[in-house]
Amino acid sequence: MFRENLIGLVLAIASSAFIGSSFIIKKKGLQRAGTSGTRAGSGGYGYLLQPLWWIGMVTMIVGEFANFVAYMYAPAVLVTPLGALSIIVSAFLAHFLLQEKLRRLGMLGCILCVVGSTVIVLHAPNEHSIVSVEEIWKLAIQPAFLSYAAAVVIVVLVLILCCESRYGKTNIAIYTGICSVIGSITVMSIKAVGIAIKLTFEGHSQVANLKSWVFALIAIGCITTQLIYLNKALDMFNTALVSPIYYAMFTSFTIFASVIMFKDWYGQSASDIVSTLCGFITIISGTTVLHSTREPEKLGGDCSALHPQISWRVLANGEIWKLKDNDDLFPEKVAIINQDHFQVARFFLADRDSVHEFGVKNGKQEHSFSI
Repeated sequence: MFRENLIGLVLAIASSAFIGSSFIIKKKGLQRAGTSGTRAGSGGYGYLLQPLWWIGMVTMIVGEFANFVAYMYAPAVLVTPLGALSIIVSAFLAHFLLQEKLRRLGMLGCILCVVGSTVIVLHAPNEHSIVSVEEIWKLAIQPAFLSYAAAVVIVVLVLILCCESRYGKTNIAIYTGICSVIGSITVMSIKAVGIAIKLTFEGHSQVANLKSWVFALIAIGCITTQLIYLNKALDMFNTALVSPIYYAMFTSFTIFASVIMFKDWYGQSASDIVSTLCGFITIISGTTVLHSTREPEKLGGDCSALHPQISWRVLANGEIWKLKDNDDLFPEKVAIINQDHFQVARFFLADRDSVHEFGVKNGKQEHSFSI
């Protein structure tokens, strides 16, 4: 059992390196596609024509394949949390390739992720011996896991049908929530398929078993949905924001689903279970610290959804001049115009000590006062 856990560990680490790199490569492809067409977050699929996006996709497939094989040898409680290493990889690459700065406190977050991963590895449970797909099927149709699967379907439908159109572009929890919740079912089905393949190679063919193909179809459907909404999340939000939130939610749901279905903690001592949870919490803390030190992503692409705003320079004598692109901003005097019914405009002039509000109607100043 130790040898199988070791194989799963090595494959999980390799998987994290590939997947972490794929986030950055795909992000570059999405950025290029967004400059020449409709962004993925707005429903566009121009990224499918970007070679860079496909390179990232191939890199992710290699990483996911390594992850897939890792689930054949080690329990999900060990393999899934090690995905935090992909966040470290993506953070370092984003620092150099996307100019998303990684600060010193971010380095501390990376160290916390490594420490938490080490704790989980030292206290991870051994993989339970499974001899057929029929045994996995019996685990999948337990009332507890069926209840969890039904709850996943309901949550995903609510997020897609009721929340995506209203909050998808402003609340990162919508897209990452869809990916994470479905991802837990993806892992369970992939693990079932992986075990079926492993048993087949060992001489116990599971190819003719219909249940093996049912698990495969579920895995394909879930992976496709995950990719669509992960692309939307990456396109709309900063990579440094997507990676840790997606990791935390995805890992939490996956561990929960695995404990229900495969009973990973059955036979484990209380100290091992608590240590595993502490390691996971340490990783979550590391990803949070890592995210909190990163710079927010600059606005770009299509800004038509924003409210119209006009920048102006306001001189000390009250004259108002429209700011041109090549004008130098005065850092202590900047005003923003918010147009109202095309006739009444209200704007704010901010200096180092106070904020002044002006009302302008038909080109004439009506009043001004400090607030």
